[in-house]
Amino acid sequence: MNDIIKNIEAAQLKAEVPEFRVGDTVRVHALIKEGNRERIQIFEGTVLKRQGGSTRETFTVRKSSNGVGVEKTWPLHSPHVVKVEVIRHGKVRRAKLNYLRDRVGKAAKVKERVR
Repeated sequence: MNDIIKNIEAAQLKAEVPEFRVGDTVRVHALIKEGNRERIQIFEGTVLKRQGGSTRETFTVRKSSNGVGVEKTWPLHSPHVVKVEVIRHGKVRRAKLNYLRDRVGKAAKVKERVR
């Protein structure tokens, strides 16, 4: 039974997955359905966490919109995630940046990683 599930999940994996890490600022192009129309909406923010593995891997992005923090979580291999662009690489020392939820303004920034 386990092999059957693995084969089904392997068929759903995306061929090309963008390389980004926690702390990076990304621009997520998400497919939105409104009635019978489809459009692409862009959500730009900092990656707070990546969790799971294989087809179940998800990532959470946080941004501040009009002074209100907004977080969205997407499955990495979802057909609704059209593409993920990396804007800048962040320098962090943690796997999950939950402490950014309590911060506002400049304190919520992540330093840029120099390559």
